[in-house]
Amino acid sequence: MKITKTELEGCFVIEPQVFMDSRGYFFESYNAQKFNEATGLEVNFVQDNEALSEHGVVRGLHLQRAPFLQAKLLRVLMGKILDVAVDVRQDSPTYGRHFAIELSAENKLQLFVPRGMAHGYSVLSERALVAYKCDMQYSREHEDGIYLLDKELNIDWKIDEKKMILSEKDQRQKSFKEFEAIRL
Repeated sequence: MKITKTELEGCFVIEPQVFMDSRGYFFESYNAQKFNEATGLEVNFVQDNEALSEHGVVRGLHLQRAPFLQAKLLRVLMGKILDVAVDVRQDSPTYGRHFAIELSAENKLQLFVPRGMAHGYSVLSERALVAYKCDMQYSREHEDGIYLLDKELNIDWKIDEKKMILSEKDQRQKSFKEFEAIRL
């Protein structure tokens, strides 16, 4: 497993070692010991989620507030997405900056999004099946978000704005200026 730091502190791209032969392939999608040793973190995932979406769906930017802050480890089982993490940690030197990467069933890359970052993704393929681990249970009372088309963040979702499919909740999220930074 190859783990690469991004420009956002604590956010990592994970590339598994894939073993291919005439039968197909095998890879270890997650190994706690290897992950913790490589990142210096101790993450205990407690929940696995899966989402199926059509082309043009954009989900985000989501996060949870204390005491239910979540770290996430995302991968794509089918299709292709643009995965985005936005640093919203109050004292971070990269506050307000984002990192984006294409994750696909083909490239098998994964993105680790640490606590204190907002997260979202757009579906670039006809359909995409996304699986992700969380290190904290979901809490509706602690969920928060930022409008994904916020001009200050200026995220290129790689989808024509007129063709985007957004949930009602995501259309009503607050602007980045209105958002209260996360204190860790």
